[in-house]
Amino acid sequence: MTAEARPAAPPLTERQEARRRRILRAAAELAGRGGFEAVQMREVAEAAEVALGTLYRYFPSKTHLLVALLRDRLQQLCTALREHPPAGDHAAARVAGTLMRAFRAMEREPRLADAMVRALTFADRSAGSEADAVSRLTTAIILDAMGTGHPTPGQLSAVRVIEYTWHSALITWLSGRATVAQVRTDIETACRLVGPASP
Repeated sequence: MTAEARPAAPPLTERQEARRRRILRAAAELAGRGGFEAVQMREVAEAAEVALGTLYRYFPSKTHLLVALLRDRLQQLCTALREHPPAGDHAAARVAGTLMRAFRAMEREPRLADAMVRALTFADRSAGSEADAVSRLTTAIILDAMGTGHPTPGQLSAVRVIEYTWHSALITWLSGRATVAQVRTDIETACRLVGPASP
């Protein structure tokens, strides 16, 4: 059965969700200490106190696990931003401020950030649903910052360009080929697609 034909998984029970969160915490701790290579499935299982077979039932590979972790972090950011929306008179400034807030969170844990971004970059069709969820969350975060409930096709195109810029900026910064100042400039430039910048 292909990934596209796979039926939707039933909701997790409270106990299963608690186990899933333990797994994600263990992966985050390992990645935070040693980056992508430090996340070995056996070590994650041991740290999370679950059987290796159980871990693979939740996450079929390290890529699935780290992309799910990125999705989890973005969901937390999305929730926080809805509780405390970004300030600013212009959509471009709000979006840029929101993405720089997300970037600063990555900057605080660069090895973890590198592991998650590498996993997203490596994700193939088997991890497509997790990667798509990351993209949908990123889009939701940008649209929330824009304050646009019903975006036009042109606005959605602009959001996609901003997402591409954001992802590329993260990769170049993580690889040491861009400074924080360059990341900010590139993000602010892309964000002008959704409206004027603050004067």
